[in-house]
Amino acid sequence: MVFDDVTLSLARRAARFPDRTAVVDISEDRRYAPPETIHENRVSYAELSELADRTAARLASVGIDAGDTVCLLTRNRIASLALLFACRRLGATLAPISHLLTPVTVERPFDALEPSLVLAEPAQRDLVRSIPFDRSMTLEALSDIDPADVDATDTDAADADPADGNRPQSENAGNNRQRPKPDSDDRHRPLLALHGEGGRPVAAFSERTLEWNCITAVVTWGLRRNDVSPVVSPLATATGLVRNALSLLYVGGRLLLDRAFDPGDTLTAMAEEDATLLVGRKPAFRDLAADSSFDDATRSLERAVPDQSVTADLLDPYHERGVTVTRAYGRLECPAALCQPEPNGVDPRLTPDDGVAVGVPVPDCRVRVVDEDGDVLEGPGTGRLQVSGPVVADGYVNAAGFADDDGGENEATSDRTVKPDDVGFAGGGRFVDGWFDTEEWVRRDGDGGFVLE
Repeated sequence: MVFDDVTLSLARRAARFPDRTAVVDISEDRRYAPPETIHENRVSYAELSELADRTAARLASVGIDAGDTVCLLTRNRIASLALLFACRRLGATLAPISHLLTPVTVERPFDALEPSLVLAEPAQRDLVRSIPFDRSMTLEALSDIDPADVDATDTDAADADPADGNRPQSENAGNNRQRPKPDSDDRHRPLLALHGEGGRPVAAFSERTLEWNCITAVVTWGLRRNDVSPVVSPLATATGLVRNALSLLYVGGRLLLDRAFDPGDTLTAMAEEDATLLVGRKPAFRDLAADSSFDDATRSLERAVPDQSVTADLLDPYHERGVTVTRAYGRLECPAALCQPEPNGVDPRLTPDDGVAVGVPVPDCRVRVVDEDGDVLEGPGTGRLQVSGPVVADGYVNAAGFADDDGGENEATSDRTVKPDDVGFAGGGRFVDGWFDTEEWVRRDGDGGFVLE
């Protein structure tokens, strides 16, 4: 007997709980609104799925098809999430470009990417001028396209169990231009391409890899559908998009989304929405705890997942509030590889003076330590950290495309989905022999816990 896999299908979630709030856009309506002013724009799972339908149809109308890459240059928007699911429905790849790049560094991702279209918000026009690619369009211009002549609905929705309730019907249902149901190989094609800090490297994630990251987050941090979490990192990063936003949508939770992180606005929204989960890096954890409204706004906060950049002293205010803190270690190439055990395990405040304790491997991530010669070390010891498993990115993107571990073409992908072995970047690491070598030194103790040297 063959069972369908759980998928990233937004339509299936919309069929299961159409009226549940998926995203609360807390962005200020006015550019110069007073501090701690938020304007709620609630979007349900059904509405987000319908927006993805319309976005996919609009992309198709401008020629985007399976195998194409769409770059997106914007701050955090609901449209960013809709575009990811729209690209999934078309078999295309979404490549978010950070608005924090400079006119010089914004060129770097395009050394590897060959987009069919660059979408951008008007506020990024100066960066758009620096992009070495001449086919661009604003998000507003895309939204003005009438999608009525193209159907790009989520074909997974057709398989939804009728018992799930009233499945949202696309306004274009029945159109003879509906794309065919994808085969299983489509889930191994690149759906997402993320770049590192400074614009490089660029790592590719297939739908299947993203699914495993979501599943791992659910298991590791106990994510549940009544969780509410602010997105305090850019959606152009692995922390913001994969570890936080996509994982919570996967389980049916609620996101609080602001254009750019502002501690006062975030805390106001956390208090009003009874936020239960915080996932982020050092700036967010530091700035939130330093705000005068921190204590009142975090009364409902249950769990915090800081990454390895958050020092122990910055976590003290969260411990004092009774928040369960589990520090995680991740990379662009592996959004979550290691994580502190929950309170019965290692307390993040017990970080050694000579390193940062980052816990044990998360489910579905294999870890090993190698010495300078590349020989695998058993038991306690110090060496380079290597990771493998279904949560690790499918490879780096270069001018030729994506690559598999042995340097050959992946038969399950198109001719642009090949990645060479031993692709290295300064400060980045490399994929080799089925493993990602982080090129970071760690110490493994006798209990299997890891400390960054």
